[in-house]
Amino acid sequence: MQEKKECTKCGFESEENILKFSMPLCLVCATFSPKTPEKLEAYLSEKVNQESLNSFRAYAKLRGFPQKQGMVEKASNGNVMSRAPFGYNIENKKLIPAINSNEVREIFEEFLKEKISLRKLSQKHNLSVNGLKKVLRNFTYIGKVRFNKQIHNGNHEPIISTTLFNHVQNKLERLGIKKN
Repeated sequence: MQEKKECTKCGFESEENILKFSMPLCLVCATFSPKTPEKLEAYLSEKVNQESLNSFRAYAKLRGFPQKQGMVEKASNGNVMSRAPFGYNIENKKLIPAINSNEVREIFEEFLKEKISLRKLSQKHNLSVNGLKKVLRNFTYIGKVRFNKQIHNGNHEPIISTTLFNHVQNKLERLGIKKN
């Protein structure tokens, strides 16, 4: 259970209060707060009574809820949630293997079978080290869709086998390579 934090602007205490530029704010105050830390100090100096915000507070949780529910539904139906990952293209709102999809397979196999550093492997395939880590950890390559910390069966063709993917995950863990 999270600890309750007091909103710096209105004094409302809640576990759902969020930190904005290291200052705890309730959902209502955070919604109207400035986007830059320079303007936040002036905003916080204008105190407001938490009771006057209660009518807004009832609806603050609903903000963004329909969009997120739509995205969760889209992911659970196996649809891609963002741009196409390396090795795929999007055609008719569906992921399809791209011309370079064999390179994804090569990356996984080289990482698993060869004693090669992430830096050298990333240079060989013209990726950053972080980009390479994202490729090696991406569930999309085994036909899955990850969204909202959940993994769903995708409606696209996998590029690599689940076995190869799992062996790579085990090696990453053994080597102590952290997630991005």
